[in-house]
Amino acid sequence: MKKYIIYSLMLAVGAFSLSSCSEDDLSPVSVITTTQTNQNDFDRWLQVNFVAPYNIDFEYRYVDIETNNNYYQIPARYEDAVKLAHIVKYTCIEAYNEVAGVEFTRTYFPKMFMVTGEWLYRNNGTIVLGEAEGGKKIYLYGSNYLTQALTDVNALNEYYLKTIHHEFTHILNQTKNYPEDFQLITGEDYLADEWSSEEGETGFLKRGFISDYSQHSHQEDFAEMVSVYVTNTPEQWNAWMTEAGSTGKKLINQKLDVVREYLNDKWGIDLDQMRSTILARENDVVNGDVDLDDLTY
Repeated sequence: MKKYIIYSLMLAVGAFSLSSCSEDDLSPVSVITTTQTNQNDFDRWLQVNFVAPYNIDFEYRYVDIETNNNYYQIPARYEDAVKLAHIVKYTCIEAYNEVAGVEFTRTYFPKMFMVTGEWLYRNNGTIVLGEAEGGKKIYLYGSNYLTQALTDVNALNEYYLKTIHHEFTHILNQTKNYPEDFQLITGEDYLADEWSSEEGETGFLKRGFISDYSQHSHQEDFAEMVSVYVTNTPEQWNAWMTEAGSTGKKLINQKLDVVREYLNDKWGIDLDQMRSTILARENDVVNGDVDLDDLTY
């Protein structure tokens, strides 16, 4: 089992000296001042590319009240945050623009991304890659490992982009729920937190689940169906269906039919068009066709 070393930041706090004074010494001018972070090129780029067109706040500086205090976390490195913002814009935001329209993205895409440098390590051996909150925010963790994934589309999807599509699906579901029939397809086989157990790690395709995590609950199952489908090629999907066998394939295809109908009827999104658009844009990134460091605005 790998051991991870978590580095913490020590903050030096200046000491205040207090002295007594009379009423005559009091000044009407407040001694409390606020400081405003000076904007850099990245901040100005975000204003033009995230805030102005979509009202999306991409927060890469460490904000204590926006972090999960149950875990040790570290700030995102500036260079990695710049690259990740470009990737989110090109492969996600603009992909939804292309397939569902700019107004859809402006209305429903989360209004805040909170990026931190490290994954969240749980004591059951699993890692939290991202979270969604209240249909408004997506938390992306582990940005400081982004460089290692930039030339591998599978790694890029597994650790970052699939997470965004997964969490955005939750947001869409919170706005318009999917049919209850979905819950019944493999309703008795969900494992809750046991999805990461020895039992859950193997044979999930044959049981009708597209991933091990999809066995957690019907909510996670639905989000996994969408996010796994749109971030993998038809060839890979077909290989999984072969591995699933006749029973598993039948169950997964039943779920896929519900997902297709939901996205088309509720949101006007063609699932296959979404997949081809996302995959093409992801390939542009890993092939080096997108300048991830450009901050001109």
